[in-house]
Formats: sequence, structure tokens, C-alpha cells
Amino acid sequence: MKLEELTTIIEDWAPREIAWAKDNVGLQIGNYEKAVRRILVALEVSSEVVAEARRKRVDVIVTHHPLLFHPLRSISASNRVGRLVHDLISAGIAVYSAHTNLDFTESGVSFALATRLGLKNLDFLHRPTGTLKKISVFVPSDHVEQVAKAMGNAGAGNIGDYEMCSFRVEGTGTFRARKGASPYVGEVGKFEKVREVRLEMLVPQWRVQSVISRMIEEHPYEEVAYDVYPLENRAGDVGAGAIGELERPRKLDAFLRLIRKSLRSEHLRYVGDATASIKRVAVCGGSGASLVDAAIDARADAFITADIKYHTFQEATGRIALIDAGHYETEVPVLDILAKRLEEGISKMGKRADVLVSRSARNPIQYH
Repeated sequence: MKLEELTTIIEDWAPREIAWAKDNVGLQIGNYEKAVRRILVALEVSSEVVAEARRKRVDVIVTHHPLLFHPLRSISASNRVGRLVHDLISAGIAVYSAHTNLDFTESGVSFALATRLGLKNLDFLHRPTGTLKKISVFVPSDHVEQVAKAMGNAGAGNIGDYEMCSFRVEGTGTFRARKGASPYVGEVGKFEKVREVRLEMLVPQWRVQSVISRMIEEHPYEEVAYDVYPLENRAGDVGAGAIGELERPRKLDAFLRLIRKSLRSEHLRYVGDATASIKRVAVCGGSGASLVDAAIDARADAFITADIKYHTFQEATGRIALIDAGHYETEVPVLDILAKRLEEGISKMGKRADVLVSRSARNPIQYH
């Protein structure tokens, strides 16, 4: 398969457009036309991961953390990133990164963490507003079904667990075709009235252009009349963090032991009453301290994330059990999910490629 096809599998699940605006996601090193036969999934690129990729004759490394994040002034072997870039290029290994887009997509980093901890009835902890649009298009009655189907197949009309959702109102469209036009109905120079349907469908902002393109392809008119409206609705399949429930309540002390075992964490930092009952749990893989208030508002008994500052712990005291389980530990569970997604997508495309999960990656932080 081609590298471009591999990126399509990832971006259909975690579109680049949902990433944090200052993030650097997508192809980091390589050529979209590159043939891919073996893929290595890793949290990040390190010298150990590159050596593993060389040994296993990998064509592309798919990571969560971008190798190229800050703007580079030079690519020199005198620094870590420069050395890795040199090694990867010399070995002909491409690098693709899905960072905050993998954080914010459904079944992404936080959902993988929640699943690893055994949480059920999962949902996003926080859904943003302003990521949805509504497209309204005026279609002759005899073409409304094929236009709606084309828009739905391009990503419009998804609301929760429902797809192909639309609203339709019949009405009358009017026009007069000028000289040079080739109208689908009516005659040039004659005022016409046509029975039309106003078709409305929701669409994520990152799919607007593809939906419009498919809509126009299937529409019979030379000039298609349509509107695109911004909405303040909360997104259904994009969000930050996850929240769910344990199958049975546990005392915080027992829950901490569960976390350490599930995540293989050597060290936990937390605030909370060790005897408190924990049932409803919020999580955010990686640096999620900004979601503490969202977890409290969602009536979570505990919130698990990483990179928590001293004063954030202080402010959470008495309000929620706040647990820092480590950046690496809270993100690494997504690798198995990512590998499975790639395998399923490759099979669905009718292609062949081996997907391996890195066994050499390690938490760079050590504890004494």
C-alpha cells in the first residue's frame, strides 16, 4: 500500500483539522507515494525506536508525539532531533504523527486509558462548541435522495449514533436563465417556477469542503444554491478527556492500587481521602489538568491525568480525588488501539501490511 493510503485510515478516524491549532500533526518525514509493507506504532520517536525500526525493516513509524514540534533552525547531528532525522532519512523510514487529533477523537487516547482502567459507559468529558456547520441546499424533488446520499457519504448528517440525518421542506424555487446558460429545466429567457426541496444536514467544519464538492457533483443544476451556517452546538464525536464508571465502587486506596497495576505506574501523585468511595471516574491521557473543573462539574469522584502542578493539587483538595499517573503511562494504552485501527483499515482497503507495536519505547522519566 502507499503511505498516502495509510494516512487516510488515520485521518478518517482522527482528522488533522481537530488538532490543537499550534500542533504539528501529519507526515513528518517521507513521501506520500512511498510503498509501505511494515508499520511500527510508537508513542514517540527515540533512538531505541529507530534502531528497532531498522532491525524490523519498517517502512514507516506512526507516533503520537510529533518528532518535529518546535520550528527547526537547523537539522544537525549535534542535537537529539537532528540525529534522529538523519538516521531516519538514511534508513528510508517515514514518520507520521497523530497528536492532539488522536487526543480529541472518539476512542482515542483518553478512551483507551479509560478502557484500560475498566471504566464502562464511556463518554467525552468535555465537548467543544463551534466545530459544527449546517449546509442547506435547494434541490429539485427528483434529485433530493441522491444528493442527500452523496452528502451523507462525504460525512454530513451524523448526530450521535445516527447517520444520514437530514431535514427537508418542500417549496418553490424561481429563476430566469440568461443567454449562455444551459438550464436543467425550463428555457433561456423565461421566468420559471420549480418544485424544490430545501435539504439541511449537519457537517463537521473539517468536512465542509468535501461535502460541498460531492453535493455539487450530484446536483443537476449548473449553479447550485446553498448556504453554510456556523453553529454553537456541541460536537458529538470530538472532545477532550473521557468519563465513565467502575463496575463497582472502590475505596480510593484500592482504586490507586488498581491504577498502578493497570498502567504499570511506578509512582502516583494524588490528593484525596483514601477511604472515599470511587465510582464515577474522569480521565485525560497526557497533560489534562485544565479539565479538573470539567471533571468536578461532571460529578466525577476521581480524575486521572498527568503533569499536574502543585497549586492545581491544592485547589482540588476536598473537591475531587485528583491523581497524576504519569504522562507516558496515561498515553501508552492508545498504541494497541491505534495498531488495531490500522490493521482493520488496511484489511478493509484490501491491502496488505504488517502492523507492529514498538517494544523498545520506554518512559524517559526515571524514579529513585
